[in-house]
Amino acid sequence: MSAASEQLVRRSNLLGADQRVTNTGGGNTSAKLLEIDPETGEPVQVLWVKGSGGDLRTSRLENFASLYQGKLLALHDEYLAQHLAEDDMVAHYPACAFNGNPRAASIDTPLHAFIPHAHVDHMHPNAVIAVAASRNSERLTREVYGDEIGWTPWRRPGFELGLELERLCRARPGLRGVVLAQHGLINWADDSDACYHLTTRLIRQAEAFIERHDKGAATFGGARYQDLPDAEREAILVELLPWLRAQLGRIATVQYDPGILRFVNSNDAGGLATLGTSCPDHFLRTKVKPLFVDWTPGAPNLQDLLTAGLAQYRADYAAYYERSKRPDSPAMRDPNPAVILIPGLGMIAWGKNKSESRVTAEF
Repeated sequence: MSAASEQLVRRSNLLGADQRVTNTGGGNTSAKLLEIDPETGEPVQVLWVKGSGGDLRTSRLENFASLYQGKLLALHDEYLAQHLAEDDMVAHYPACAFNGNPRAASIDTPLHAFIPHAHVDHMHPNAVIAVAASRNSERLTREVYGDEIGWTPWRRPGFELGLELERLCRARPGLRGVVLAQHGLINWADDSDACYHLTTRLIRQAEAFIERHDKGAATFGGARYQDLPDAEREAILVELLPWLRAQLGRIATVQYDPGILRFVNSNDAGGLATLGTSCPDHFLRTKVKPLFVDWTPGAPNLQDLLTAGLAQYRADYAAYYERSKRPDSPAMRDPNPAVILIPGLGMIAWGKNKSESRVTAEF
């Protein structure tokens, strides 16, 4: 491993280790490095980018795809010339692989290839997604970052988004990154350490902006319920969870930290929960929305409310599938909720095993 590729791996691990920066399996990093072409013996520019399905926190160099940068740029020209379908381009990535690297390239590869800078970080930070998913996302991006960071509306990850980022870089050469609406943050530098420090600084700026505008006790419409004593909450969960597991056939992860309790105990929690996820990439983990159970903490009717809520959620999910499906759509997934929110108790996330339920809770 070269010193430059070592820096890429180290940067990736540091960023992936903090869940405020990006979610498990999410985000990707890259570096455009000079390598010796095994076929010609000549130096050639190679894009190293986190491969499909990898996790930044645990990635090693073998988890990165390596592709000839020149061949990727040739695909760029082919895409524009022939107006190829977005999905058709993915099949061309293996032909760009450097030195026979078998690691599958991510759908986000064009985002990294078409940005004319050596090092690129694409993260999904909680604070930046809060800005990116807001109704006034473009205006808020300017308030947080001024002219340093650009903004683009949501586009499906892939060639179209990569081309849009290239256009922004050419039109505004002083840009250091872009907020991707309903998606996350991408930024760049010509040095690996500089890229890492820029990424973390931009995230802190968004966190500070949100903190300055926090409504304090009035957040989420203010508190509707007080926290249950820990012993009472745990006693309810001990009785409830085996019953719920039988209804859903899945494994649970329960969280009731102060942030979650602040939300589920608030006046606006029910209405906000029905808005669904903030980022389309989260759908696969959380489904379109959680099940919010409008329970008064300590009341004896929790199982009845859950029984009715689960039935309604399944019906709503089936209707959502029927509205959205296309002729080539896969069969409907399990219609049960992946996340249940209950005042006084917190959040219960579900998965086919403990690891999956933990990741669902994280999202």
